Amino acid sequence: MAERSTMSEQDKHLMEKEICSDSETADCVEEAFVFGEDLELNRFDGLPFSSRYYKLLQERQSLPVWKAREEFLDILVNNRLVIVSGTTRTGKSTQIPQWCAEFCLSAQYQHGVVVSTQIPQWCAEFCLSAQYQHGVVVSTQIHSQQAVGLALRVADEMDVNIGHEVGYTIPLETCCSTDTVLRFCTDALLLREMMSDPMLEHYGAIVIDQAHERTVSTDILLGLLQDILVHRPDLRVVILTVSSMTDRLLAHYGSNVPVVSLEALCPAEVVYSNCSSKDYFYSALRLVLEIHRTKEEGDVVLFLASAQEVVCARAILQREGTRLGADLGELVPVVLCPGQGRTPSLLGEGTGSRGTVTTRCRRVFLSTSQGEDMFWAVDSVNFVIDVGLEKRHVYHPRLRANSEVLRSISRYQADIRKQLTGPTGKCFCLYPEERVLPVETSPQILDANLTFTILFLKRMEIAGLRHCDFITRPDPEGLMQSLEELDYLAALDDDGNLSEIGIIISELPLDAQMAKALLASFEFDCVNEVVTIAAMLSAPSCFLEPPVGRTQEVQQCHRKFRHPEGDHFTLINIYNAFKYSQRETYFSVEKWCQDYHLNHRALQTADAIRSELTDILKRIELPISETSFGTKTNTLNIKRALLAGFFMQIARDVDGSGNYFMLTNRHMAQVHPASSYGAKAHQLGFPEWVLFHEYTLSGNHGIRTVSEISPAVFIQTAPQYFYYNLPPSESKDLLQHILDRDGSGRQDKQQTLTINSKADKDCSTVAQSYDRCVLQ
Repeated sequence: MAERSTMSEQDKHLMEKEICSDSETADCVEEAFVFGEDLELNRFDGLPFSSRYYKLLQERQSLPVWKAREEFLDILVNNRLVIVSGTTRTGKSTQIPQWCAEFCLSAQYQHGVVVSTQIPQWCAEFCLSAQYQHGVVVSTQIHSQQAVGLALRVADEMDVNIGHEVGYTIPLETCCSTDTVLRFCTDALLLREMMSDPMLEHYGAIVIDQAHERTVSTDILLGLLQDILVHRPDLRVVILTVSSMTDRLLAHYGSNVPVVSLEALCPAEVVYSNCSSKDYFYSALRLVLEIHRTKEEGDVVLFLASAQEVVCARAILQREGTRLGADLGELVPVVLCPGQGRTPSLLGEGTGSRGTVTTRCRRVFLSTSQGEDMFWAVDSVNFVIDVGLEKRHVYHPRLRANSEVLRSISRYQADIRKQLTGPTGKCFCLYPEERVLPVETSPQILDANLTFTILFLKRMEIAGLRHCDFITRPDPEGLMQSLEELDYLAALDDDGNLSEIGIIISELPLDAQMAKALLASFEFDCVNEVVTIAAMLSAPSCFLEPPVGRTQEVQQCHRKFRHPEGDHFTLINIYNAFKYSQRETYFSVEKWCQDYHLNHRALQTADAIRSELTDILKRIELPISETSFGTKTNTLNIKRALLAGFFMQIARDVDGSGNYFMLTNRHMAQVHPASSYGAKAHQLGFPEWVLFHEYTLSGNHGIRTVSEISPAVFIQTAPQYFYYNLPPSESKDLLQHILDRDGSGRQDKQQTLTINSKADKDCSTVAQSYDRCVLQ
């Protein structure tokens, strides 16, 4: 920075008087600013710093992480890998990337893009030294909300414009420009970026934040970066985590890796409870109301087990808040959990400079697991209520099913929640003090479907990265099931490498089965419809939960969109109606969604996903056909395309009452009540053969998004799977009986089975044409 010239005491006095005379200059700092020839300029945009910059600079210097600034920069110069250990609200998420950027922009360094997950500003300053021309910093977060919120905050602290010098990239939204020097993105998007830049040559430093959350994308990054560091000795990697995770990282990367430990915050007063695990939800809500009745100042943070509980708690608190006396003030529930609610930077609306509520009300922040780091922008919290439980989604590879498992939170999560209020607050733990909590969070790679992981790693093998050293190795059964699924989908060749279809599938931001169905739609001339189905299934559910006592009314509204062929076709009807309502001028789309009890934000997301998929298909030069939705031929072709991807998810009604036998895992299930078949079954009955999109073990073991299919079409679409891989069952025998009655089916079987005959070449060609999607 430019040195300031000396001024006379009279000039300084006149300058301070001119700056602070206006009533709106309450934000001016105590230290006088120096104007003139040696004016201090912002190195990012070349403009003079504003008074707000100096005010925020004082706040930044009071953060615990600022004390470690010089230590961090000294270590970064001489080490390619650095671990920063500290809890939330220490400032590491908004400061360290600026330091990395300063390092990358030194005259000795040649790669100036920093990828970070929560440390952006100091890295960006480094990358923008005058000697270096590539000063982009990328900070990866595990949630889109944090990426946006941190980008807004850091742009404010750096005194630059969002979308110019500082930007963000999240799924379906990009706010960057060619001038961007600091960019925030999700860890999943950075993995996508590695498909085109496997060695991350564009970056000079990578900061992985929230490594302790152990998401699948973060674990893959941590595994691949170790190999990338071997190929790129100039790269710098910074990992941000909590202290309990440090030992595991040192065991993985080596004990010689330097660790920067940040000063821990003083925990709040902790009050434990012997509340039963069955009663934790209503006990927590009663405690919120009791705190509000005490009239003690401060907002409340309530950590619940799942997003469904958050939605329910918000409705209850809104209802109960209207019944409280006016003298207690307003009780305002605010959803702030991953995937829902506002970004952290927007929490300042209606608050003072430090988050203090200016009106007489009390906010109740409702959050879940992985939401602890979202409260860095909230300083008004005085009470924390922790139920000590979380619901995790677990994938069962043998059953190809998802379930929700209620389990205890980890010890580090409990410690972070106790520190959100500071030493003057209170933390109510709705579990006994003697309960033994697990030290770390269970890695998601042990609970998730690994099909995308295998697909991505196969793609990295093509790029030369043949080894991913996982911190926690995935379950072998899950790996084998994923490889088997990719093989069934023709995504692998005979050597186990990605086939041409597999490479195209990896380009699409969809699960492998849906991507294969989309590719098959080109052969069956129904791309327009299948891409709509893919977008609607990738977005959150478009159906709103019916209010209490209005279930029949909501079902009546949804019945207007139902298609007799099944739920997949119903989704097309809803999307088409949504697009039609956008063209109407006499009513708003939001009002239309409200009238039909549909989620407007989910439909907007589906529309954006559809546009993204369409752009990708055009980029890889796959033609998109004109829509012919509603014709019999088009309906049959849509089912064929869906069967090309979801032939492993077929079920048969065994008794005519909705008890479905799933042919692949040989388990029984029922249609989810939200399905169109579930609602009208008492009138029209259940279809015998169905294709389903998802199977969940929670509730009544339901299959969701169900459409009727023909068993003959199923066999024609996936003959090899039927003959060689479908487990034996009564339903398979019934399919065989259907084939035996069909002469053409018998001929197809003969062609497929005579592998060792003289017509081996011709028959293998026929089998391949069935098993793989022919792109024309």
